[in-house]
Amino acid sequence: MRHWIWPAVLAVAAATLSAGSPAGADADRSGLPEAIDTILGDPRMEGGVASVVVADAASGDVLYQHRSSGRLMPASNTKMLTAAAAMELLGPGHRFTTDVLADGERRGRVLRGDLYLRGTGDPTTLAEDYDRLAAEIAESGVRRVSGRLIADDTRFDDRRNGDTWSADDESAYYAAQISALSVAPDKDYDTGTVVVEVAPGATAGEKPRVTVTPRTDYVDIDLRATTVAPGGADTLAVERRHGENTITVTGTVPAGGAVTKEWVTVWEPTGYAAAVFRDALAAHGVKVSGPTRTGVATPKDARRLASHDSMPLKDLLVPFMKLSNNMHAESLTKAMGHKATGRRGSWGDGIAAIHGYLKTAGVDPGKLRQVDGSGLSRKDNAAADQYIKLLRSAKGEPWFPDWYASLPVACAPGKFAGGTLRSRMCGTPAALNVRAKTGTLTGASALSGYVKDKSGRELVFSIILNNHLAPSVKALEDAIVVTLASSTREEAVPVMPRSMRGASERDGDVECSWRKPARC
Repeated sequence: MRHWIWPAVLAVAAATLSAGSPAGADADRSGLPEAIDTILGDPRMEGGVASVVVADAASGDVLYQHRSSGRLMPASNTKMLTAAAAMELLGPGHRFTTDVLADGERRGRVLRGDLYLRGTGDPTTLAEDYDRLAAEIAESGVRRVSGRLIADDTRFDDRRNGDTWSADDESAYYAAQISALSVAPDKDYDTGTVVVEVAPGATAGEKPRVTVTPRTDYVDIDLRATTVAPGGADTLAVERRHGENTITVTGTVPAGGAVTKEWVTVWEPTGYAAAVFRDALAAHGVKVSGPTRTGVATPKDARRLASHDSMPLKDLLVPFMKLSNNMHAESLTKAMGHKATGRRGSWGDGIAAIHGYLKTAGVDPGKLRQVDGSGLSRKDNAAADQYIKLLRSAKGEPWFPDWYASLPVACAPGKFAGGTLRSRMCGTPAALNVRAKTGTLTGASALSGYVKDKSGRELVFSIILNNHLAPSVKALEDAIVVTLASSTREEAVPVMPRSMRGASERDGDVECSWRKPARC
């Protein structure tokens, strides 16, 4: 549990409010602006820049603003724009479909012609889902396909990585390549990745034991690591080589030590999906005689043999938003682009569709820059006042309850409840009160959402902090939101941010849920 310092209520300022304070009701001027200004004056923000707005959720009255229209990197707060647009444009009941089709005739147990695996962008398809599709083919009596296995990923374009995504992140699971066909190795739905587990050998000098989930020959393991004596250094590193599917395991691991588990991206997820499906067919006694080919469209007259539907979008929002899943955001963006234009889904068409929705929500897309759906790009720019408009507009939509439920909850236990806020603001009036989206990149941090003050009044807030050199400024975000939760119309109790003690250089560079296992 985090410990908070609760100083006395600040004296009412007799002088004019600072430039960072808003116009507003006199009652709100008595403490809230001064309290937030004090928090933003923390040394961790020295030389940095902030865009912060707090408003009454019902009336829209602005209670605090600081550089309200200043455009900054919002990091994963971008996902709020994407998720709201997806609920409006695709609909809460939208499901991604993965089909198996054939273009030839069936003769006895032989299917003459090619077998097509056609995806529409499902970021949640598991190996077991491909296994069920294969089982349906086998149960129909087919034992051999005379032609090829065609992986049809043409629902989306062939651009795999987002604008200015860092090359350093190529093998990091939060930056997996985007395809209309892929595989998620677990029920966090980290699509486009495999899970690599490395267990130390029994004695020093032995090679560690490596397993890959799902079991597939699509990736190769180059094992260079060594087991050292108990208590020795653990320097294990697991990374995929650029442009290929060889995963190197290097370093040392002490005998008797814990198993290391890493999520690693694959190169070309379409081929990954095809490989997992081909293996599933073989396991069910169905042999495909021809090779695998990717990127070919299914003929219009092909017959559907089996089909798998994803969970509806309203349910998919939970792993997407709670765990800040970048790949879900990008699949939804391209899916919106396809629906809007009928063309192969692209980032350009998807962003245009999102911006079309934002105009109807009162958000001015001309005052922000969005180049991907997740916020992983450092080109994304938005201001706090635009998020306030979105937060208030969403409340009037029929899909709002599901969108609201997908937001992380402060101090709520469990990754699918508290999400990226599950260890934050515990032991304060904000615990189980705040629902908000987090965002983190190196030098960029954000938190936007909903909170009820001490009198039960619902507030909307957006806090975007950039250009800080401190490893993390999450404590400042938390202090502002706890101050809101502790305040009334008459006074605000400022909560001083916790110290930086214990913060590491890795604490503020990416979303906590982007590190496996999550340490948030």
